[in-house]
Amino acid sequence: MTVDPITLEVARNEFASVADEMGAVLRRTAYSPNIKERSDCSAAAFVENGEMLAQAEHIPVHLGSMPASVAAVLEHIDLEPGVQYAVNDPYHGGTHLNDLTLVRPVHLGDDLVGWVANRAHHADVGGEAPGSMPAHATTIDQEGHLVAPMAAVRNGEWLKSFVEPFLAATRTPTERLGDLSAQLGANEVGARRLAGLADREGLDAYSRVTEALLAYGERRTVAAITALPDGTSQFEDVMEWKGCLLPIRVTVTIDGGALLADFTGTTDQIEGNINAVEAVTRSCLYYAVRVATDPTIPANGGCYRPLSLTVPSGSLINARPPAAVAAGNVETSQRIADVLLGALAQAAPDRVPAASQGTMNNVLIGSEEFAYYETLAGGQGGRPGKPGQSGIHTGMTNTKNTPIEALETHYPFRVVRYELRRGSGGAGRYPGGEGIEREIEFLAPATVSLMGERRVVPPWGLAGGAPGECGEDWLTRAGAVPERVPGKATFDVVPGDRLLVRTPGGGGWGAP
Repeated sequence: MTVDPITLEVARNEFASVADEMGAVLRRTAYSPNIKERSDCSAAAFVENGEMLAQAEHIPVHLGSMPASVAAVLEHIDLEPGVQYAVNDPYHGGTHLNDLTLVRPVHLGDDLVGWVANRAHHADVGGEAPGSMPAHATTIDQEGHLVAPMAAVRNGEWLKSFVEPFLAATRTPTERLGDLSAQLGANEVGARRLAGLADREGLDAYSRVTEALLAYGERRTVAAITALPDGTSQFEDVMEWKGCLLPIRVTVTIDGGALLADFTGTTDQIEGNINAVEAVTRSCLYYAVRVATDPTIPANGGCYRPLSLTVPSGSLINARPPAAVAAGNVETSQRIADVLLGALAQAAPDRVPAASQGTMNNVLIGSEEFAYYETLAGGQGGRPGKPGQSGIHTGMTNTKNTPIEALETHYPFRVVRYELRRGSGGAGRYPGGEGIEREIEFLAPATVSLMGERRVVPPWGLAGGAPGECGEDWLTRAGAVPERVPGKATFDVVPGDRLLVRTPGGGGWGAP
C-alpha cells in the first residue's frame, strides 16, 4: 500500500519531534556546562534494522556517524527489553572516546519497533591529560577509558560492569554520572514517544510509514544528485602536524543519481591524534552532499543509500587501532568536509560556500578537580549571494558557546576579552565572516590542551574570493611578554597566566 503525501509529511515531523524532545531532555537535565550550555550532544531515532529514521538538527559529525554505533550494538549484543547499551569505542561504532553513545531498543509488547540513541561529549573520560585530548597521544589508551558495545542499564539501574570503571577513570565522576543520567532519561522519553506512535498507528501501518519515509529520502536525494552534471571532480587540502602538511585528497564522481567519494591518495595514518575513523569520514560525506544539494531533504537513512565511499584502510581518515583519534573527530572531520565541498563546488558552484574556519579550536582546561571543554566559533565562508556569518560554529559542529557567566561560575578562570576579530574574513564580492578573540586569565593551576587547525594554511576563497586569516594562539605568562604557542599543544599554567585564542575567518566568495 502507498502512503499519501499528507500522511508522510505528518509522520516525518512526528518522528523528528521525537529526536528534538530527546535533545531537549538531555540538555535540560545534564550537569555539565558542556552539554547544558553548549549543547554538545545529539539524538536520533532508528528503525528495527538500525537504519536512521529521523534526527534532530544537532551536530553533523555526531549524527552522520551514529548509525555506526547502533550497528555495532546490533552486532555485538544479545537484545534484551529494558536494557540500554553504551559504546564509545571508535573502532566499533564510535568517533572519539569523549563521545559516549547510549542506545536503547524500543518494544511494543514483544515486538521490536525501532531504536533511539543519543550521543554526548563527556568533558573528561580519563587519559593522560584533563579533557582526554592530550596533544602528545599516539595510541588510544592514552586518551581515556574505552567502552566497547556493552549493556549499561537494566530496568533503569546502571550496571556496575559499565558505570564503575567509567567513573573510576574520569577526574569528574559526579559530573559524569549526572550527564549519564541525562542520557538515560532522554532515551526513555524517546522510547515512550516512538512506542506511542507505533501503538497509535498499529504495527502494520507504522512499518509502512517508516519504509515510505526512508524511500522518500532516497528518492529526494537521487533527484537532487541527478540535477547535478555527471562527471568527476577532484580537490585537495591539508592537515597541519608538527611543521608538516598532510594532504587529504578526494575524487567525487557523479553518475546519474549516484555519487561516489574516493579518498585514494590521502596520507597514511600517523603517530598522533588527528587520525579519524571511517564513521567520521562517512558523516562528512553525508553533510557535504546535503550542503551541495538540498538541505530540506528529510535526514534519514534513505538519503545515504545513493552515496558510496572509498577510503583506504590505514589512512588518516580510516585509521586502524590502536591509533589515537581524539582530534580526528573534531579537527580532521572539518578538513574532510572542506575537501568534499571543494570538489562539489565544481558541480554546484551556485550552492557551495567558500571555506569556513575549518577548525573547532578546541580548548581543554582542567586538573584533578575540574574539566572544562569548549570549541570556539569562527568565520563562515562567503556564500553565493550572501556574506559569511561571523563568530559562528560551522562545518561538522553545531554547538553554542559557554556564556561568560556560566563559565566563571563553574571554573577557576576569568574571561578578560571576548570580541569579533575584525578584518579576519577574506575579501570578496561576498566576504567571509570574522573569527573571534577570546582571552582568559587563570585563577588556579591547571593543564591546558589546545587542538586547532588553520594556523598555517588559511581557509580558501572561491570564485576569486580571498582566503580568510589563519588562527593564532598566544600564552602570556604572569609578568612576561606574550608568546605564540602551537595550535596543538598541552602545557601547564599557573594563576595570573593568560591564554588568547584568535580564531580563523572564513574565505571570501567572488572577486572583491
